[in-house]
Amino acid sequence: MIDVVNLKKSFGDLDVLKDISISINKGEKVVVVGPSGSGKSTFLRCLNCMEDPTSGSIIFNGVDIADMNVDINIHRQKMGMVFQHFNLFNNKTVVQNIMLAPVYVEKKRMRKLKRKNPNGEAIKSTAQIKQEAHDQAMKLLERIGLQDKADCYPSSLSGGQKQRVAIVRSLAMNPDVILFDEPTSALDPEMVGEVLELMKELADSGMTMVVVTHEMGFAREIATRVLFMDEGKILEQAPPEEFFTNPKHPRLKDFLSKVL
Repeated sequence: MIDVVNLKKSFGDLDVLKDISISINKGEKVVVVGPSGSGKSTFLRCLNCMEDPTSGSIIFNGVDIADMNVDINIHRQKMGMVFQHFNLFNNKTVVQNIMLAPVYVEKKRMRKLKRKNPNGEAIKSTAQIKQEAHDQAMKLLERIGLQDKADCYPSSLSGGQKQRVAIVRSLAMNPDVILFDEPTSALDPEMVGEVLELMKELADSGMTMVVVTHEMGFAREIATRVLFMDEGKILEQAPPEEFFTNPKHPRLKDFLSKVL
């Protein structure tokens, strides 16, 4: 699904990612671990071109999305992202947050259809589009047990509730893959479990996931493959059992001795 080829990212004279190449297959759960400052979050942000790569290719579903001539927003629709600090819109209710992107994309699609076929009967009204998005959003909220919070604003939610809403907001776009950038690191310890539980459910459903996290137990439990990054490079990658019980690279051995 994703092929990263010779990816480099520099900020001025600072080389943050150094010639990374990796393939991520449909249905895989790839967990990325490593010390702070190793380039993990930058790697994730480059995958959907929130950071423009300095050089290299990112082939997503057969298209090089690092190519500046590609309309990246079309491809981002199929690549969800969940952030450390939720990034919900505080001036919109929970249900409006989830509806926002599906409504925008569907209205844009209808405008294109109308231009091509002005008399087409398949054109949905704005009211229809909003109703469909609302129904889908309510189903997603029901899935995470927060349907009673639909008309609340994010400021009234706990951190764990905000992150679960952020996850189902990504699901509302029916993505092929979801990227998670340290989704539990801003949460109080007692709220971490409810977010990890939802992520485990997603993993069990077959969703392709790339997760940057410090939660080693989660990595061991759900990952199909664990990557260790340090100083902008992938130093080791392996299935979780091998990764945690038989690390080979000296830097990974040192890292695991401190975090396990």
